[in-house]
Amino acid sequence: RVDPEIQPGRTDRGSCTPELTLSPRLAELTPGSACHPEMTLSPGSTELTLDPAHQPEETPAPNLAELTLEPVHCRPELLDACADLINEQGPRSRASRLHSLGQSSDAFPLCLMLLSPRPTPESLPIVVGHARLSRVLDRPQSLLVETVVVARALRGRGFGRRLMEGLEAFAQARGFRRLHLTTHDQLQFYAHLGYQLGEPVQGLVFPSRRLPATLLKAFPRAPPPRPPCKPPSLTAQTSPRAPKGPALPPPPPLPEPLTTSPPSPASPPPQSLLETQYQDLRGCPIFWMEKDI
Repeated sequence: RVDPEIQPGRTDRGSCTPELTLSPRLAELTPGSACHPEMTLSPGSTELTLDPAHQPEETPAPNLAELTLEPVHCRPELLDACADLINEQGPRSRASRLHSLGQSSDAFPLCLMLLSPRPTPESLPIVVGHARLSRVLDRPQSLLVETVVVARALRGRGFGRRLMEGLEAFAQARGFRRLHLTTHDQLQFYAHLGYQLGEPVQGLVFPSRRLPATLLKAFPRAPPPRPPCKPPSLTAQTSPRAPKGPALPPPPPLPEPLTTSPPSPASPPPQSLLETQYQDLRGCPIFWMEKDI
């Protein structure tokens, strides 16, 4: 998800699909090398910001038209740089970051990097952004977008928009029709990109499409209904061996049934761009958003 944290082995890492290229006009899929087609993201007329903070002017910004989008598992030499980029957003164990990135595969979850061309022929491409895509339980045409990060020095220059546009073209080219994500404070940014408020979904961290649903369905989501308890009888019961003595007085009459039902508890307010009923694991308000692509 966007601000939430991300969540085991792969056997198909060697089978990378061809590179994906997004031309300056349209998302054109052109065959490339042994990996996913390279995505080239062109500049647009409107650029939104991920971070409103002012950025130093001396930081050279890569050319938006030359950016590419590539899977992490097709560029293992960039794992360290990608882990450093994500840690700018939320510090975490480096070993944990590398392990999570190492799980990327064509079977999903899949980590994508937004890359700037190498400044010199001898150097590596610069990792500008990162996002993770996971399948969604019981929604075969949906993907969950998590950990959307843009390099801190390059925020506010339109790279967040380029990254999200590349994700949409990448997912659409593979037959997916909807993206889901969460955010704490970037609602306006995603709203401008066409995302709307939605309901929570469950992302899958297994490579198999069948395994998660099979495992989850083995456990009941709610406890089975218990049989109603038989109330004790309030009438006097006679026993064939009742002791001799005065008869017991009749029981008191039962109370009259209530004519009005008690008020039902108030339902939680629906989420809006200002309020939400959902919280993350730390108890902070979180907004679920989705978009048809």
